[in-house]
Amino acid sequence: MNKVSGKILRVIAIVLVAITAAMNILGGAGTTCAAFFTKNYPPYWVLIKPVDYRWLYQTFVITTLVVGIVGIAVLVGLIRGGKHAYRNALIILGIGSVLNAIHYISSLAIIGKAAPANVVFYINLFTLIVFLILAIPGLRALVDFSKSSKNADKMTGGGVAALVAGIVILSTPMWVGVSHAYLGSNWMEGFAWPIYVSGTILALGGMSLLARGAWITQDKEIGEVKVQAF
Repeated sequence: MNKVSGKILRVIAIVLVAITAAMNILGGAGTTCAAFFTKNYPPYWVLIKPVDYRWLYQTFVITTLVVGIVGIAVLVGLIRGGKHAYRNALIILGIGSVLNAIHYISSLAIIGKAAPANVVFYINLFTLIVFLILAIPGLRALVDFSKSSKNADKMTGGGVAALVAGIVILSTPMWVGVSHAYLGSNWMEGFAWPIYVSGTILALGGMSLLARGAWITQDKEIGEVKVQAF
């Protein structure tokens, strides 16, 4: 494997962290209805009777949102590169996997279904496994997150991550709508504007970063050609 392969693996890893962070934030926000407004949603009355489990789901909301927000900080660290970037990613991915596993199992036991908590868990676990694989000596040397990337590479990695995260957020109503529908009413409608606005901003921002990265690369190549011509 060469440096190009290393860059590709690095971008893939960064994109996976971006998706994971976005899914944790979406998962935490999506649990708000069941955790804090339980009485307004009949399918979740099981969280009140015979035992009140709202405290547990309120904990899931807060902790999952925190993991998602910290995940964004970790993502920035991976893009920039730094001594503890890889270690921090492993820690937050491990915490996210355990937390969402508990959420997944709890939902199956209490509610009888786990969607979309199961999806959030699978994504956390998959990303964690990928990062553990990257710990293999040969791969870790090739995808070295401790080193700072060139500006163009940072913009490419950040751009792809933002674009993919934006697409994931914008597509949320399609893959969550079924599990949030009741008697002809879709609960996702209440989150429509935040989803579309944040998703669009991320997608457009990602495309802007990609364009900027491509421009820097092209400008550098033109400069090198001019130098060689002289």
